[in-house]
Amino acid sequence: MNDVGILAYGSLIDCPGREIDSVIVERKKDVQTPFKVEFARCSSSRGGAPTLIPVVKGGANVSAVILVLSGVSEEDAWDMLWRRETNNVCTGGKYPKGARGENAVYVERSPGFCDLDVVLHTKIEGNIPNLTPENLAVPAIRSVRCAGEGRDGITYLIRAKENGIRTPLMPDYERAILGKLGADSLEDALRRLRS
Repeated sequence: MNDVGILAYGSLIDCPGREIDSVIVERKKDVQTPFKVEFARCSSSRGGAPTLIPVVKGGANVSAVILVLSGVSEEDAWDMLWRRETNNVCTGGKYPKGARGENAVYVERSPGFCDLDVVLHTKIEGNIPNLTPENLAVPAIRSVRCAGEGRDGITYLIRAKENGIRTPLMPDYERAILGKLGADSLEDALRRLRS
């Protein structure tokens, strides 16, 4: 069986889901994405909050972690990653390789990345046409009231920062949130929104 890894560059770092978490044998840190990433998609599963996705224009190569899996075939890893990204963990669903559309979650492979036989990562199309700090801050703030506990955009941004992720828009995105709420920090912003 080949060595299979999953490249985590967003919430997958901290929350890989039950299926993937149960087969992780190593976390390779000090890795960078081989593609540029930015907050370029509002996610319905996060109350409309902006999330990190691979982008063609803008963005930056960011800190990532490779989740090395044990006893899992490449095909099973594809399915597990797709299920995690589509909120179908433990359903047994299979990755629909022919899926197309702006909301389709694609799984892509990078053979030989970081000395593993294959490393998988997800890709989904952006849906924020004009990437500005304002156009990120507004849905992030709104998501605190719409998303489940810990799934809002401000918490997502806090966790990205904690994981060493830095994109070109992040500093101004954070400042826009703080300015709109008169907050001193993202944690203060959350407290204000939840009170």
